[in-house]
Amino acid sequence: MADELVFYTNPMSRGRIVRWMLEEVGQPYRTEVLDYATTMKAPAYLAINPMGKVPAIQHGDIVVTEAAAICAYLADAFPQASLAPPVGDKRRGTYYRWLFFGAGPVEQAVGVRALGVEIKPEQKRMMGFGDMGDTLNAMESAIAGRDYILGDAFSAADVYFGAAVGWGLQFGSIERRPAFVAYDERLQSRPAAVRARQIDDALLAQPTAS
Repeated sequence: MADELVFYTNPMSRGRIVRWMLEEVGQPYRTEVLDYATTMKAPAYLAINPMGKVPAIQHGDIVVTEAAAICAYLADAFPQASLAPPVGDKRRGTYYRWLFFGAGPVEQAVGVRALGVEIKPEQKRMMGFGDMGDTLNAMESAIAGRDYILGDAFSAADVYFGAAVGWGLQFGSIERRPAFVAYDERLQSRPAAVRARQIDDALLAQPTAS
């Protein structure tokens, strides 16, 4: 596809997930770094994402927001990168399951925990993630005894789910279970993950657009 790929981000955001995904895809892209207080809330960007948040991508005339959706879109838009099982492959169900488990229950559980809210037993059925223990056990079941979500095949599901594991370990919101630590070490050593970290870390020292 010849349409230009533009990436809107800030190096201190979930845009780091999409940066990693873009590096895995291996296609040329242009980065627009936005500032939280100014350019992210400016009319030009609000026309792209009315939420005034990053990340977002624009691929030709297509706009995609939300990091998990961007990962899924890029995997399908550039199938030559082999970052998603092809349509019709039975593994696609597992791929979708854990990609969006990361975007749903994991994101909710970690966010609620960060706000200091503990779910009481009688409240668990009200919450999509149950409680933090339920979420962690489910996460561990996805990767225990295998290298990646799909076994020996790395995919976009690992980018999003793996980013959640990595951040959780880094900031202490996820228990340092052996399965999580080993999984994170495998992912962090990937050349694309290393490149993405280096790019975003370098941007942290630069002024953002205003």
